[in-house]
Amino acid sequence: MRRSDREVKDFEEIVAIMEKCDVCRIALNDDGYPYILPLNFGMEVKDGKIALYFHGAQKGTKYELMQRDSRASFEMDCGCRLALEEKEGNCTMEYESVIGRGRMEILPDEEKENALGILMKHYRQEGFPFNRAIMPQTQVFRLTVESVTGKRRRKSK
Repeated sequence: MRRSDREVKDFEEIVAIMEKCDVCRIALNDDGYPYILPLNFGMEVKDGKIALYFHGAQKGTKYELMQRDSRASFEMDCGCRLALEEKEGNCTMEYESVIGRGRMEILPDEEKENALGILMKHYRQEGFPFNRAIMPQTQVFRLTVESVTGKRRRKSK
C-alpha cells in the first residue's frame, strides 16, 4: 500500500469497517477481464477468518464464472464525504475501505437458511421471518476471505 499512513492494520478495525458497509463489490475472472457486481452481503467472523455471504437468482453469469474460476476479489467502502479546504483551494475525500480476495463457493441447500440469517443480521434484521418457500429459487454463495486490507482517510481538523 503506497499510503501506509492510511492503512488500517488491526483485524478488529477492518472488521468494524466491513460491518458499517452496505454493499460489497466482487470481481470475478471473465476470460481475463474483471466481471464486477455490487451485492448485499452478510459477514461471519470465526477464529480470525472472515466469510462473506451473498444471495441471488438460481442462474446467471456470476455462477458460470465461479464454476470456471472460484477466485474473487472484493471491495467495500463507507463514510465517503467530500472535504473542502476552501482557503487553500483544495478538496479531498474522506472514506473507509476494505479490499481483499478469496474463494467463492455455492452453498448446499442445508446451509442456505443459516447463511440467509447471517445476511439479514448484517442489515440489523436478525431473526427476520423470510419466506422459506422461496429458498429453492434462491442461490446462496460464500466468499471465504484469504487476505484483506483496510484503508482510512479522515481530514485532520
